[in-house]
Amino acid sequence: MDFIAPDIAAAAGGGGVAPSGGGETSTQSPPAQQKKSHAKKNRSGSLEDFVAGYKAAYALIYEKGEYEAAITALRALDHDNNADVANLIGYASRKLGRYDDAKVWYERSLAADPNHAVTWSYYGMWQAGQGNVLKAKEDLDKVRLICGTDCKAYTMLKNAIDGTIVY
Repeated sequence: MDFIAPDIAAAAGGGGVAPSGGGETSTQSPPAQQKKSHAKKNRSGSLEDFVAGYKAAYALIYEKGEYEAAITALRALDHDNNADVANLIGYASRKLGRYDDAKVWYERSLAADPNHAVTWSYYGMWQAGQGNVLKAKEDLDKVRLICGTDCKAYTMLKNAIDGTIVY
């Protein structure tokens, strides 16, 4: 199966937004937030560590098909609420036949980024695999609205719905 290479900067929380890992929000005063942020940084490592770990897990999935090891590596990044991380955990879970887990992770990815075209594509493949082709077509339309009909996320889901690829 052809795969979609994510934007590593986005996976690492690019665009000025660092991945939160815990997804928590705080109403504490700025000094307390700074202290909390510093503690989180020490616990989860540097951006370079995150990117290296993400790339290694990505390779485990798409180059080696080692889905269980990839899930372990992705969870160790401590950024479960990052859209790209959650999406890959969902994909690996789906490939392992853990469909309920895959659904949870796809929904977590979409909660982090409702316009994550790859997640909508994979979630649509999940829907089609569950026999819900109408929902898969709704997801296809969401992908179309996000990235058009020429993007790989759209093409992959369309092919899955049409039955020209195995999902």
